[in-house]
Amino acid sequence: MYDSVYCAPIHVLIDTQDDVCDAPIVLKTKRTYNLSRRTIETVQTLVADHGVAPTQDALVELAIDELARHVREADEADAWAIAAADPEFAAEAAELEAAYRTADAETWPRP
Repeated sequence: MYDSVYCAPIHVLIDTQDDVCDAPIVLKTKRTYNLSRRTIETVQTLVADHGVAPTQDALVELAIDELARHVREADEADAWAIAAADPEFAAEAAELEAAYRTADAETWPRP
């Protein structure tokens, strides 16, 4: 609180949250794509009639994010399939499973 003969006391609230400076900065770039008429109509219908996204741009971003998620999950599934065929990985997984087999029973509440 600041007080002087020149002004009334000022009460200042100080925000001590950790995330006050983490404002998201969204940078967008204008791009032009050649899309089929069917694709354009589908985007327009999904936005206007079904409200899937607030704008056509938002719908395209959502669709790309979803496709990227599917690709990441497929890559991860491939990596797990390769790991499952690796004898060293299987041995290490079995060792960890044996070491922590009773962990849930030790920590979870019992009825």
